[in-house]
Amino acid sequence: PLDVHLTIEKPERYIDQFAKAGASYISVHYEAVTHLNRVIHQIKDLGVRAGVALNPHTPVETLKDVLYALDFVLIMSVNPGFGGQKFIPQTYPKLQGLQQLFDATGYAPEVEIDGGVGSSNIRQLSGYGVQVFVAGSAVYGSADPVQSIRDMYSLLH
Repeated sequence: PLDVHLTIEKPERYIDQFAKAGASYISVHYEAVTHLNRVIHQIKDLGVRAGVALNPHTPVETLKDVLYALDFVLIMSVNPGFGGQKFIPQTYPKLQGLQQLFDATGYAPEVEIDGGVGSSNIRQLSGYGVQVFVAGSAVYGSADPVQSIRDMYSLLH
């Protein structure tokens, strides 16, 4: 599956193109969309799984009114923009808050995390309900990317 994370302004202008290119998952940033509910349904109407990405400073409560429509939530554990950043530890309480929101609303989309993910924290993140892991630098910055993936995978199983 192709997971497309649109870290752009007005992503609704490009969703059709990414869906036609084969995207299976498309996430947009809460901070970049004026009419979030409309954009979520735009994605879903194309047969693509819809998600919302939250920057480190954005509270999970902002999703309360759209949670019912989401297939996944993407938690940014670094500030978007470039690879190689260190994981922001405040992400752990944020993940706890997300689980509390799921419990309060009865909706529980998949949880994905992006930023600073690697062998040192992947197991702990899984314990906080994360199911999908984006590990860029931990894989591509290693001497043996395939072994890095195997190492992380083994920590989850």
